[in-house]
Amino acid sequence: MSKIEIKNVYKIFGDQPSKVLPMVKDGATKEEVLEKTGHTIGLDDVSLSIEEGETFVCMGLSGSGKSTLIRHINRLIDPTSGEVSVEGTNVMSLDQKQLIEFRRHKMSMVFQRFGLFPHKTVLENVGYGLEVQGQKTEDRNKTAMEKIEAVGLNGFEHQYPNQLSGGMQQRVGLARALATNTDIMLMDEAFSALDPLIRSDMQKQLMDLQSELKKTIVFITHDLDESLRLGDHIGILNGGKLVQVGTPVDIIMNPADDYVTAFVKDVNRAKVIKAKIIMKAANESSGVDKNNLVKVQEDQFIEEFLPKVVCTNANCEVVDKQGNVKGYITNKELQKSLTKS
Repeated sequence: MSKIEIKNVYKIFGDQPSKVLPMVKDGATKEEVLEKTGHTIGLDDVSLSIEEGETFVCMGLSGSGKSTLIRHINRLIDPTSGEVSVEGTNVMSLDQKQLIEFRRHKMSMVFQRFGLFPHKTVLENVGYGLEVQGQKTEDRNKTAMEKIEAVGLNGFEHQYPNQLSGGMQQRVGLARALATNTDIMLMDEAFSALDPLIRSDMQKQLMDLQSELKKTIVFITHDLDESLRLGDHIGILNGGKLVQVGTPVDIIMNPADDYVTAFVKDVNRAKVIKAKIIMKAANESSGVDKNNLVKVQEDQFIEEFLPKVVCTNANCEVVDKQGNVKGYITNKELQKSLTKS
């Protein structure tokens, strides 16, 4: 069973969404619905499964429905039609008291604009979720300090948000989300307000933390490079419709339609594709010339070994961490993998 299941979710914004729903189900476009009814399609028959421990990135242009989607998971928004389940529980079936407990203990959220309390210190901000859960001051401060150290803010625990840079404030937001120790983290454009270098640093920090903690993360972004870097799977939305779900390599190598093709056309494939994706298994590589080989790790991205291969005009021998040969990549296949189809 998946950690999060979203089944046939429609969301229509307006005064009479239920009356407009049949029109949407009959295939009316977002533009047609807005022109004829004054209603806006937020989500149009979206279904997806998110597995435990994965980082699922949902991306699309502004107005595509990605932020609307993430707000259905913790029921900040109710769907016009459809079902959202978390660990087998239909979120729509929860009463107000159950919903509050669900939000406190099942998931945490990191916002684009940080959402910090200006009158609280870093320590108090990070421990706020634990305070809401009713933890004693000593216990929550201990946990908060652990998370402050985890995000590299040791020594700043008694500072206030206005004394911190934007990147540091976002670290506080991340530490606060980690402190409640929920299984699920929802991150809505969490790094979009940061400068490029700080943003890159936060992405790396998140990946490092995720490799250790194995949370289930739903990450919203409009930035393709960010989605490719962070996502185990990526879902692409267009006009409220989910047009493709796949691994980063799936999205790059096999775009589902013209919209996705336009998204990925300028991607540097060498930064996305690993050696193991394009290699031929050792037992299927009898025709490969093995007199001139460059040894590469199976989890290396092409950009890491491409210069050496180009300089030597060699083929690649792909090995695992123990040095066992897993397969081969010919120079011709390597060049082909970098060419847009």
